Amino acid sequence: MKKLTSLRDLFFTTRFFLCWGVLALLFLSAYFVPFMMTMAKSITLFFAVLTLLDLILLFGTKKTIRIRRLVADMLSLAEENKVRLHIESTFAMPLTARVIDELPEQFQIRDFILMQRLEAGASIETDYLLKPTTRGEYSFGNLHVFASTALKFVQRRFTVFAEKKVKVYPAFLQLRKFQIKSAPDVNASAGGHRPFRRGFSTEFDHIKEYTRGDDARTINWKASARRSQLMINSFMDEKSQQIYCLIDKGRLMKMPFDHLSLLDYAINATLMFSYVSLQKDDKIGLITFAEKVEDVLQPSKAKKQFNKVMETLYLQETRFLESNFADLYTVVNKRAGQRSLLILFTNFETLKGFERQLPYLRRLNQKHLLCVVLFENTEVSALQANREDSIEDIYLHTIADKFLYEKKMILKELQKNDILAIYTSPSSLTVNVVNKYLELKARQFI
Repeated sequence: MKKLTSLRDLFFTTRFFLCWGVLALLFLSAYFVPFMMTMAKSITLFFAVLTLLDLILLFGTKKTIRIRRLVADMLSLAEENKVRLHIESTFAMPLTARVIDELPEQFQIRDFILMQRLEAGASIETDYLLKPTTRGEYSFGNLHVFASTALKFVQRRFTVFAEKKVKVYPAFLQLRKFQIKSAPDVNASAGGHRPFRRGFSTEFDHIKEYTRGDDARTINWKASARRSQLMINSFMDEKSQQIYCLIDKGRLMKMPFDHLSLLDYAINATLMFSYVSLQKDDKIGLITFAEKVEDVLQPSKAKKQFNKVMETLYLQETRFLESNFADLYTVVNKRAGQRSLLILFTNFETLKGFERQLPYLRRLNQKHLLCVVLFENTEVSALQANREDSIEDIYLHTIADKFLYEKKMILKELQKNDILAIYTSPSSLTVNVVNKYLELKARQFI
């Protein structure tokens, strides 16, 4: 870090200009009232001495002010992130410091100033909070300290080159403080017996004697030859289930809610859902799509999978075209070799738009367990609840009724086709998705 130290770092304060402005008025008055000239000259000399003294105190020394910024390499989206400034003064007198940190342009804050008092030879730490509303890479600039003495006629600027780039990820801070309402665990039955179903799972359990009604395709011929009687392989449901999060990045996901888009809420929910799924020993995968499928992350239960999900998600952006569900079905059918839980984050505002994509949703649900996440338009709900008597309010109420009715019809169509659905407000999305997953797992739907 380099420091700028030159007369270019000299700045005059408001007090300086006010005093000399008053002196200008005194000299102007002395033109009409001659006896005021002596007083004006005396005051001018006095202010000149004070200004010179202030300059000597700030610039006539090798003392300096050091400042550094302490910020994490990763910031959390839509969360309060702490930034710490460490300021150290080597001056032998107390100073008043005006601290300016060049914040990333995404915040659009042009008047960020922190006022601090620096005691002689002391160091202090001060914190401030930043709340990013978009994902991506943020660039911090330089740090500036404008120091002034008690006279406050001039200021000396200390500039530290402290440029730094940080990445804003989905709201990972929630992982440390978010409390999830766990669904009851049906496996915790009396005696600790773990229920199982016969089937063709990939997890072998044990070999047992054949009884009438057992599937002949599970006969273990080698074990049968050794025991001189028919023996079959018994399988249990595989503990590690395969899960895909399907994130729609089409134009409807750009709809804003509380400074975030629906895509941001879907990404935050996916991150939390992935964390919980990996804790439950399930394999989590990810597919993002818009006019075509873009990112495909194969399911895995490895610990590094969570970092892969986070790295894939933090730069995602919405598109302005209609989402291609046909391409999504093709990719899922090709990549997901076994029955999987598919969590589809999307949004439909009209029944016609939904009906165009319904055939692909049906096909996905035939081979897999599909759960469609739809967003409640809370602003439309608020309009619908508004019961005013003016013509404009009645018109808005009627339009709101139409949109809410179509949402209900969409949900009814999903239910008619045996497709699971989560209808939630954006703010409650994360907890509702995770609780639905825990419910399905507890009821052995997956």
